Amino acid sequence: MILTKFMDELPILPVLKPHRKNPFYTYYKVNMTEFKQCLHSELNETTVWGYEGSYPGPTIEVESGEKVYIKWINSLPKKHLLPVDYTVHGAHLDVPEVRTVVHVHGASVEAESDGYPEAWFTNGFEQVGTYFTKKVYEYSNYMRACTLWYHDHALGITRLNIYAGLAGFYLIRDQQERLLNLPRGPYEIPLIIQDKSFHKDGSLYYPRQPEESVPGLETSIVPEFFGDTILVNGKVWPYLKVEPRKYRFRLLNASNSRFFRIKLDSGQLMYQIGTDRGLMEYPIGIKEIILSPSERADVIIDFANLDGKNIILTNDAPAPFPDGEPTNKDTGTIMEFRVTLPLSSIDTSVIPSYLSSFPKMKEESASKARYLTLDEKTDQYGRPLMLLDDKKWDAPITENPKLGTTEIWYLINLTEDSHPIHIHLIDFQVLDRRAFDVERFKKERVIHYTGPSIPPEPQERGWKDTVRANPKEVTRVIMNFGPYTGLYVWHCHMLEHEDYEMMRPFVVIRS
Repeated sequence: MILTKFMDELPILPVLKPHRKNPFYTYYKVNMTEFKQCLHSELNETTVWGYEGSYPGPTIEVESGEKVYIKWINSLPKKHLLPVDYTVHGAHLDVPEVRTVVHVHGASVEAESDGYPEAWFTNGFEQVGTYFTKKVYEYSNYMRACTLWYHDHALGITRLNIYAGLAGFYLIRDQQERLLNLPRGPYEIPLIIQDKSFHKDGSLYYPRQPEESVPGLETSIVPEFFGDTILVNGKVWPYLKVEPRKYRFRLLNASNSRFFRIKLDSGQLMYQIGTDRGLMEYPIGIKEIILSPSERADVIIDFANLDGKNIILTNDAPAPFPDGEPTNKDTGTIMEFRVTLPLSSIDTSVIPSYLSSFPKMKEESASKARYLTLDEKTDQYGRPLMLLDDKKWDAPITENPKLGTTEIWYLINLTEDSHPIHIHLIDFQVLDRRAFDVERFKKERVIHYTGPSIPPEPQERGWKDTVRANPKEVTRVIMNFGPYTGLYVWHCHMLEHEDYEMMRPFVVIRS
């Protein structure tokens, strides 16, 4: 099916109004439902899932330190919109087909409000998972201004629930950021980028079988999913009319498995001002930016002196990354900016030379180093099976950092793909990456480096919660565990991997 590019205008995501707000706390009710939405003018309306009747969900904006309570309500049908694989751990026939639990990605919250994968609940809280904790989640938001997002996290069906539409932005603001005089209001636009495929009738396509079907299985998990169209804010290849001035864009890769290497076809610089967890120390001018699934980047694009120009946001990241199939004219196109609006007022916003302090964590401060492998095996049906530290989800917990301590994690990638590794609760700094001898490691279980230490890329030199662990490299991250104790998870954020065992629990314990 061929769809015309740049036919539909980019939707500007609405900001959710609270149910109740007073000087002590803010309270939201957020309902998950099934509905139809137009994703492209040449497509029939598509049945999707969303929060508050919207795909993507409305943006939740909070102040740093604001106490926020959210009641997440599941009002979805009992039958899933997409094919469930009952061979996947957590999605067996003895649990309801449709389950949800919401995780605010990047939030530092108590374990009971983190969205643990087995803390799911069904429509009307009729049934709850093993670890179900509370009906109203609490978010203290004791964090710097940053770009977070909320999405489903139910064990075994996360890839299906997010693909169906359960995702939205969660922005934390503070006074320090306001004083920087960055582009704001209509000139600050969050962009949630995803890939999808469609049937001719406009319904979502998600594979029922891998290319070589497994005898006796009605549905099978696929190693990765890559759609053939790109959506931004829920529209396929949209356009955005802009004024000849500076705009701030909060970029989020919310795809299942696709990486994006984003450029402007005009060749001009983008100015990155923030990473996953907030502002960088200084802005950097970049020609391209790589975003793995769940990574965010805060950028400013200056359209001044470009009146009448059309500028296309492009992608040339192979799938899977870094050595998969190259992009084509469809997967290589994201959206178009049209500099056609008159300048409404003089642009007094700035790209500051200094943004925020960024104290570098010292390796000497770490009390523990953990050596953790990223492994590829095959399951009983011969399907690829990705693991962390060669362990499945329900193996005994082996990571139990002490509250307030600093650790360095060595992510030892033994697979052929790059994996976005996300660690709940905390933020971290990327220390370095270093090539090593994979085959020798498999035999001896000892790291023999084959190249020098490579510092983090300029775009990663800020607070992060997700890192690309590249193949045949050891990626090191440093972090301090807190401020809460309890049960959390770390996992690959390629959703097909996360759903099929590439996720592990960890427990922060009192020292």
